[in-house]
Amino acid sequence: MNKKKFYITTAIDYVNGAPHIGHALEKIQADAMARYQRIVGKNVFFLTGVDEHGSKIMRSAQEQGKETKDFVDENTEKFKQFAKTLNLSNDGFIRTSDQKQHWPGAQLLWQKLEESNDIYKKKYRGHYCVGCETFVTERDLVDGKCPDHDREPELIEEENYFFKLSKYSTEIKSRIESDEIQIIPQSRKNEVLAMIERGIEDVSFSRPTDKISWGIPVPNDDSQMMYVWCDALSNYISAIGYGTNNNFNDFWPADIHVIGKDIIRFHTIIWPGMLLSAGLPLPKKIFAHGFITSEGKKMSKSLGNVIDPLELIKKYGVEALRYYLLREITPFEDGDLTKERFNEAYTANLVNGLGNLTSRILKMSETHIEGSVEISDSTIPGEFKSLVENFELNKAMDLIWQKISELDLLIQETQPFKLVKENKEKAVEIIKDLVVKLYNIANLLESFLPETSQKIKEAIKINKKPEEPLFPRIEH
Repeated sequence: MNKKKFYITTAIDYVNGAPHIGHALEKIQADAMARYQRIVGKNVFFLTGVDEHGSKIMRSAQEQGKETKDFVDENTEKFKQFAKTLNLSNDGFIRTSDQKQHWPGAQLLWQKLEESNDIYKKKYRGHYCVGCETFVTERDLVDGKCPDHDREPELIEEENYFFKLSKYSTEIKSRIESDEIQIIPQSRKNEVLAMIERGIEDVSFSRPTDKISWGIPVPNDDSQMMYVWCDALSNYISAIGYGTNNNFNDFWPADIHVIGKDIIRFHTIIWPGMLLSAGLPLPKKIFAHGFITSEGKKMSKSLGNVIDPLELIKKYGVEALRYYLLREITPFEDGDLTKERFNEAYTANLVNGLGNLTSRILKMSETHIEGSVEISDSTIPGEFKSLVENFELNKAMDLIWQKISELDLLIQETQPFKLVKENKEKAVEIIKDLVVKLYNIANLLESFLPETSQKIKEAIKINKKPEEPLFPRIEH
C-alpha cells in the first residue's frame, strides 16, 4: 500500500543578507510539522530554499563591490549551512538561479498563463519599493513611505508585462471562503477576504532587462525579465519537477505553505490566481506565522535589539533554540524574545525540567534494575495529534511539559529511591513505570527536539544515565 503524500514548503529566503531569527522560526515550525507527518506514516517532501533575483540583490552586490553571482553564491551557502545548523529534515533546497531545476518550470508556467490569454503588455507608471520588491499604491503608504521599510518608493515609468489577476478575483474569494484553500489562522483569512473586497488589480509581471539584468528571461522576449511572482512563487512547483519531469504530480498540490504574515497577499491571492490561470490544483493550506519581537519592539539594528540565532545556538545549542521557538512563541501571533527570557526558559524547562527528570529516572534505573527496561510501542495521544495537525505547536509542547511535571510529581509521591530499602520489588516496578513514561515523552519530543529525543531513547536502551547533562547549566 502506497503511503499518503505530504508536501510542505517554507517561503524561500531573500539572500541580500544573512539568515536571522525570523528565518529560524519559520524553518523550525515547518520542520516540526514535516517530522511529525513522517512519524504518522506519510510520504513527506519538505522544501525550503532561496530567492536570488531582483534589483535589491543587484544593489546589495554593488554596494559590496561584488559580482551579483558571486554575492548570491556566497549568501546562499550561508542559508544552506543555516538549514544544517537548525537540523532541518528538508528533502529539497531550491535556488531560483538554478537554470536546470527552476528556470524550466518558471518559464513553462509563464507560457501557460499566456495560453490562457492572461498576460498582456502595457506602459506603467507607479511607485516601486525596492525593499518590498514590488509596486505599491498610495493606500499602501504611510505619510508617503513604505510602512515596512520607512522609505519613500521610487516613481518608475516603464513598459511591463501584466498578469490578469483581477479576472480571478471572484474565484479566489470563493475558494478561500469555502476553505478549499484553508488560511490559518482565521484572522489571516479574514484579512485576505478584506483585501479582495477592496478590489484586486492586475499585477506587473516583468521588468525591462536594461533595468534588471539578473533574473529569468521572459519566454520569447529577451527585452524583459520575469518579475518576482512568476520567478519566485513558481519554486513550489519547479522544485518537484514541474517543467522538467513527470514526478511533479506525485506531490502537488502542496498540503501546506508555511509563510510569514507579511507575504500573505502574494500566497493567498496572486499565487492562486496564477495556478487557476495555468489549470493547476491549488495548495490545500496556507499557514501564516507572526513575527518575533524583542521587548515588544520590532528587531532592528538601529534599536540594537537584534538577536542572532547563531549566537544562541553557540551558547545554548540548537535544541534550546528549537524549544524556545516552538513553545515560547505562539504560532499565530507575534512572539517576544530577549536574551533574559531565553535563559530563564532554558534553565527552568530544559535544565531543571526535562534534563533533571531524565537524569533522576535513569540514575534510579541504572542503580536498581538489571538490563534494560522493556518498552512496548506507544501510540500518539489523540489530543497531541489534534494540536500538531492544527498547527498549535506551542500547545503540543505544553502537553509534553505537562507530562514532564506529572512525572516529577509521581517521583515525589512514590519516592522509589526511599522505597527501595523497604520494598525493592515494588520500588523496581515504579522505576520501570517511570522509564516507560519517560520513553513516551521522548517519543512525543521526536518532532520538536529530535536530538534530545534520540539521546533519551538511547540512554533508556542501554539503561545508563547520560554521562553529560542533556542541557548543561549556563551562566547568563
